Amino acid sequence: MLSYIKRKLSESDSGVNSGPTVTSTCGGSGSSGSGSAAGGTSGSSSSGISTSGRSNNADELVRKTNQMSMDEEAIAFGEDALLHELGYRNATDLQETIYDLLRSIRDPEKPCTLEDLNVIYEDGIFVMPPTRSNVSVVRIEFNPTVPHCSLATLIGLCIRVKVERGLPHNIKLDIYIKKGAHQTEEEINKQINDKERIAAAMENPNLRELVENCIKDEE
Repeated sequence: MLSYIKRKLSESDSGVNSGPTVTSTCGGSGSSGSGSAAGGTSGSSSSGISTSGRSNNADELVRKTNQMSMDEEAIAFGEDALLHELGYRNATDLQETIYDLLRSIRDPEKPCTLEDLNVIYEDGIFVMPPTRSNVSVVRIEFNPTVPHCSLATLIGLCIRVKVERGLPHNIKLDIYIKKGAHQTEEEINKQINDKERIAAAMENPNLRELVENCIKDEE
């Protein structure tokens, strides 16, 4: 029994000693090279993770920037900022709003609207650069049905009154007859863009009644 115990102890000591031997073998010159390689790999791995992290951050920044550029609520600059303050998404939104106001104006002589007669058309509404005092400018072009139309001045007056009443904010309106569409277009253009002449015309009861009948909304 005693010899058995001694043998077991001897085997145990041998097992313990074999551990350091293995460790010593691993810690040898070959192991040192391996350890160095492992250390190099670890460093490389750490560097890779850092680079990947920066790459992911850059991709996320690009994604968020693209999303903001497509967002309707993104910050606007210049003319768009002014339009946003007035409640419009962009120049097209203002153009469509004005066209909706004008399309229902009735012709002074015919039972048709100016849209029906193609006197008013969406492509004839232009949103121009704002004034120095930061007021939006809109140019409206209309096309009389005949080159000698005697009611062109009245139509221009109807257009101005309708837009000024229909928009809840101040916009500078420039109203013109389409180039070459009327025999006296220059004279008419001066009349319908002269504030004093417009005010004087609207003081005339008969003329004011004609304008009101043309621009009133259908019930």
